[in-house]
Amino acid sequence: MLLIVCSSIFLITTLMGWGKLMENIFGKSLNGISGKILTGIFSVGLIFTAVSFFVPLNLYVEIPTILIGLFYFFKDKLYLEYFRLSKKDSIVLGILAAVILFSASFYPFILDHFGYYVPTIKWLTEYGLVKGISNLDLILGQMSVWHIFQAGFSNFADPFLRLNAVLLIIYGIYIVENKSWIQLIFIPVFLIFSQSPSPDLPVILFSLIILNEILSGNKNLAFLFAFSVFTFAIKPTVIWLPIFILLYSIFVSGFQYKKLILGSLVFLLFIVKNIWIFGYPVFPLTVFDLGISWKPNPELLKASSEFAIVKTFDEQYSYAEILKFSWFDYVKNWLFLNGIKSAINISFITSLIGFIVFSIIKRNKITSLICISILIKSLLILSFSAQYRFFIDVFFVVFFVVFFNSINKKNVLFISSGLALIFIGLFSFPKIVQQFIPSFKLGRNLTPFAKTQLLKPSDYKYNQYNSFKIGDLKFNVSKKYTFSFDTPTPAISESYVLDYQKLGIFPQPIDKNNLKKGFIWKKLNPEEKKELDKTIEFIKKSYLQTD
Repeated sequence: MLLIVCSSIFLITTLMGWGKLMENIFGKSLNGISGKILTGIFSVGLIFTAVSFFVPLNLYVEIPTILIGLFYFFKDKLYLEYFRLSKKDSIVLGILAAVILFSASFYPFILDHFGYYVPTIKWLTEYGLVKGISNLDLILGQMSVWHIFQAGFSNFADPFLRLNAVLLIIYGIYIVENKSWIQLIFIPVFLIFSQSPSPDLPVILFSLIILNEILSGNKNLAFLFAFSVFTFAIKPTVIWLPIFILLYSIFVSGFQYKKLILGSLVFLLFIVKNIWIFGYPVFPLTVFDLGISWKPNPELLKASSEFAIVKTFDEQYSYAEILKFSWFDYVKNWLFLNGIKSAINISFITSLIGFIVFSIIKRNKITSLICISILIKSLLILSFSAQYRFFIDVFFVVFFVVFFNSINKKNVLFISSGLALIFIGLFSFPKIVQQFIPSFKLGRNLTPFAKTQLLKPSDYKYNQYNSFKIGDLKFNVSKKYTFSFDTPTPAISESYVLDYQKLGIFPQPIDKNNLKKGFIWKKLNPEEKKELDKTIEFIKKSYLQTD
């Protein structure tokens, strides 16, 4: 916990300094302390993304970034701005920070932390963006801009990957500065994301901040559109946000194409990044096939698409069973899945219907545009893979818009305090979740409080793996464990090794002496097939062995 405090101080001051530097060059976009920090996140995130095409995001990138940020922080005496906060606001922020830091000190429990977040960050810090990395492990083809941003600060400032906790503190500063008290209710729920660099948190927070700016009368649409595209680049499931800003600029503020230039450049960077690592413009979609030589195997992509549909139904039905569903069966079975997912899905549809009715009654142009944007996003998600993690942001957006300025500070503080106590209790005594909500799979990974968390956040160490060689590729597979979160690169999940065997293919480096040059897939020759068979046999036998 104490070490997260140090990380928070380093990161907040660095980002605030970068925000001030950007304001000096391009002018002010957002107000206050939080405005500078958010501008810093936006600018540094884009710089890291551009730099990662050429070099790894290691100390040689991180140290200069920190020094530049600290230089402008002290040069322009930005620390004085904190003294302008009232005593009451400072107390609220202090309590918020303590709750956030305590929650962030627990062990990570989101499974993607081990199978996606950490492996992605390892590749970025060691190699940067690697061409065709999705051929090695398809999930690495996502490489969110948030993980690029995290990787750039993971060598020194934030080695425990608790950037989301820092972001929550920044969000708290924004709420207090802008007196947007309703958003305090969300923070206890967001504590779920404080232990891992999940991209879900920044896209929800940035969406709410941008909405608040629009509803509060911010007219800097050039920055808000660019920031919305940046949020989309973190996780494309938030596609409704840039659509909304675009519609707002056309139907409310008066369209000016110049306001879209910066956002268009951010979008172009996002597309180039995806083509470089995945071979297509948007992961995991295979539309707009540009014939890139390093794109993933089509059969592997097809299998991934089928699995996404199976995940839509929480793996409670096979793909063959789903294909036999009628339209009515598809909707019914999705709404009435076994367990907590059913409640989430029903709540989602209910929220959408309620928001449509609200926007009709409200007869407000901005609210209507938000509703249209949310509906567009929802239809896309429902047609692709209606997993709750793809539409979770809708709940917060709908609640925020419906109750905007409707709940006073006193009630908000009471509600958020109660929720915070509940979530801290669940983190500290996870058996409560495991006993009363057994269908909530993530609850099984929660662990109780340990005294060591007061010094440093809890973190898993495994580092057991076996090494193999197929063709020109020397790679590692985690031993008796599904994920490769601390397995040395290049690492491949055992599930993908099995998939490659079924398809008769295997990833190969473009240059065996330089992995930075990227990966392609190739058909296996008879000798390589024998080597792969031996590899899989060894992996299977390792599960039968006792240590």
